[in-house]
Amino acid sequence: MSTHKSTRRQFLRTTASASVGAATFPYIVPASALGKAGTVAPSNRIVMGAIGTGGKGTNNMQTFLNFPEVQVVAVCDVDAKNRNKAKGIVDAKYGNKDCKGYKDFRELCARDDINAVSIGTPDHWHAITTIEAANKGKDIYCEKPLANSVAEGRAMVEAVKKNNRILQCGSHERSTTNVRFACELVRNGRLGEVKTVHINLPCSDGHHKKAQELAKQDPPAIPVPDGFDYDFWLGHTKMVPYNEYRTHFWWRFNLRYGGGEMTDRGAHVIDLAQLGLDMDETGPVEFKARGTRNSDPNALFDAFFDYKFENVYANGARLLGTTNGPRGLKFEGSDGWVMVHVHGGKLEAEPSSLLSATVWPDKVFLGRSRSHHYNFIEGVKRRKQPFAPAEAAHRTASICHINNIGMILGRDLKWEPKAEKFIGDDEANALLTPKMRAPWHL
Repeated sequence: MSTHKSTRRQFLRTTASASVGAATFPYIVPASALGKAGTVAPSNRIVMGAIGTGGKGTNNMQTFLNFPEVQVVAVCDVDAKNRNKAKGIVDAKYGNKDCKGYKDFRELCARDDINAVSIGTPDHWHAITTIEAANKGKDIYCEKPLANSVAEGRAMVEAVKKNNRILQCGSHERSTTNVRFACELVRNGRLGEVKTVHINLPCSDGHHKKAQELAKQDPPAIPVPDGFDYDFWLGHTKMVPYNEYRTHFWWRFNLRYGGGEMTDRGAHVIDLAQLGLDMDETGPVEFKARGTRNSDPNALFDAFFDYKFENVYANGARLLGTTNGPRGLKFEGSDGWVMVHVHGGKLEAEPSSLLSATVWPDKVFLGRSRSHHYNFIEGVKRRKQPFAPAEAAHRTASICHINNIGMILGRDLKWEPKAEKFIGDDEANALLTPKMRAPWHL
């Protein structure tokens, strides 16, 4: 991989764009710079709503609550239990009962006083909620993976672009200082030529083991809990009997709603490979992926728990993925290697001296931020792209989805990154876009 250099002037320009925590820029954007729906509130705070307030959605919301620049005024969830709990957290934070709860995200997005939304829904809802928010002039923090299909991801990117919105995908590993340093080592040629990146996505955690056991069973239909709009939760996916393991948390192992570990942690690990290889605007051109799963159409879970894949870029660089541990990725170069552990960003390297190397300012510097969530807030204030913008997040998610498609079809695939189509494979192309149940559509 060739060393990526820039001039001092270019460095200063790109650093100003990437390092959105810089104190030399205005703390608050003038209201006139944002337009009606994107204006900063009179209190000089960014007014936010939270869409999807299950575990991760509430966690993100609480993180935003702790920023003095942010005021959360609304929460939305199709499950009244989650919705009311989230409202209680917000009201307790501010010492009032002003937070408004919604079941329908469209009502929240229609509010002119809300500048930004945090989306923590299951993956199959990311696209429709994000597009609605963008069309209503909101900036968006959307959990990873960006979408649950390639076509949905592209539609999200275009909606964000058309409406001049800021989107940060929840690929928070991308903001970890050690991770950014490791990627700078790669992009500055400190490892020599990097042609191989090992991707480790083990499925050995307790929830993986439980999901694999549940996948062998026929899910019994049970009554829908009071206060839970299950039909709304299913959204554009087909109507199927309710089971508690189909929805909250466990949805990620059913390909209608998520992508299994391939998109769950793959959206972190593969994302870092994309960043390190400087491939945020594109992706591999050849995909070889094989895996095992329960393919019974009536099974509760049909995601892949055992897999191997090889993804080849046009320049010959390869992603070699397995379910081996430890979770993370290893950049292998002609002059050394660096291993990034996910989560946390612990680094290992050979030679170990790489970890004390200096990346000089006249070369590639990826910037730093105090946190991934705050990186979004600074991006909103300054109208600058954050560390995990829509296009980069879409390209990462696409790799995950294409690997799943390759495993579903059981054959190698050739991909055209610019057109975002498979070459000579109509059956594979048909899997890029989900069949949506009325009235929902992209």
